[in-house]
Amino acid sequence: MPIRSSSSGFDHPRASEITPRAVYEDRRRMMKLLAGGAAGGALAAWAGREALAQTAAPGKLAPLPGAKSSVAGAMALEKVTDYKDASTYNNFYEFGTDKADPAKNAHTLQTKPWTVEIEGLVKKPGKYGIEDLIKLSAQEERIYRLRCVEGWSMVIPWVGYSLAELIKKVEPQPGAKFVEFVTLADKKTMPYVGSAVLDWPYTEGLRMDEAMHPLTLLSFGMYGEVLPNQNGAPVRLVVPWKYGFKSAKSIVKIRFTDKEPSTAWNKAAANEYGFYSNVNPNVDHPRWSQASERRIGDGGGLFAKRRKTEMFNGYEAQVGQLYAGMDLKKNF
Repeated sequence: MPIRSSSSGFDHPRASEITPRAVYEDRRRMMKLLAGGAAGGALAAWAGREALAQTAAPGKLAPLPGAKSSVAGAMALEKVTDYKDASTYNNFYEFGTDKADPAKNAHTLQTKPWTVEIEGLVKKPGKYGIEDLIKLSAQEERIYRLRCVEGWSMVIPWVGYSLAELIKKVEPQPGAKFVEFVTLADKKTMPYVGSAVLDWPYTEGLRMDEAMHPLTLLSFGMYGEVLPNQNGAPVRLVVPWKYGFKSAKSIVKIRFTDKEPSTAWNKAAANEYGFYSNVNPNVDHPRWSQASERRIGDGGGLFAKRRKTEMFNGYEAQVGQLYAGMDLKKNF
C-alpha cells in the first residue's frame, strides 16, 4: 500500500501503482493547493510522482529504493530525463569516446566483488566492500540537474547518500584539505584504458568543504535501481553544481590529502578544464560558449532549442557561499 505524506496529502506509491488517471488527479489537487498558497512540500511530492510516471526504469537491474531527500535543493522540480537517454548517452572514456560506446561496451565491467580503499590523512583508513558501503547510511533519492561541459544537460533521479556520511566515519585528520577520487583502470574489462586520450587511472578531486557539502552525493543507483555499468557502477560521485566530468565513476580509492590533487582532465588540458569546474555561464570554454545548453530528450538533437544555463547549475543558493570572495574566472 502507498505511504501517505501527512504534510502534503500526497501518496508516495510504487512505480507500478502509478496510472495516467492517478497523475491526472494529482495535477488537479496540485492546482487547488497552488491556488490556496499551500505549494511547499506538496509540489515536491507531485514532481517526484510525475517523474516516476514518465521515466520508470525497465526493471532489468536490482532495485535500490531511496527515501525522498530532505536536503535543501536535492529534489529538482523539472521533467526527469528518460531512463533510456540517461543510460545510453554517456561520457565514460574507459569504454570509448562516442556517446553510445559505454552502453555498448560496459557489459565487460565486473562489479562484484568491489572494494573502495580509504587512505591518506584519516584516522580510520581501511577497505570497504560495496555491500558495506551501501549499508553505511540510509539511501535517499536525489533528483539532480546534470550539466556536461560540452553544453548538454539532463535531470536524473540518483540514489545514494551524502558523501559527508562516509567522511565523518573515517575521521579526516586536521591537515586534510582535499579529497581525491581514483577510479578503476582495468585493461581487461575496460577496453579503452591505455589509450592516449587521458592519463589513466581517471582521477578527480574536491576541496574538503565541497566534499562535505550535503548535496555532494555518493551514488549507488539511479531511477530506483542499482547503477548500470555505463553510468559508473557500482559506486560513483555526483556533484550537481559542477560539470559532469567532476563526478568520478566506478571509484576504487578515496584519498585524503593536504595538497590539491591532480585531476584527469586538468592534466590533459589545464587551459580548458580547471580544478573547480563549477558550472558558470559567464566563463566560456575556450572553444564554445557556456551560456546555454541543450536538454537531452527535448527533441531536435543537436538543433534542439537551447535553454539558459544557471550559475552553479541552479544550486547557487545552496553552494554559492563556498566560493565567496573567489575570482571564479581565475579559479574556473
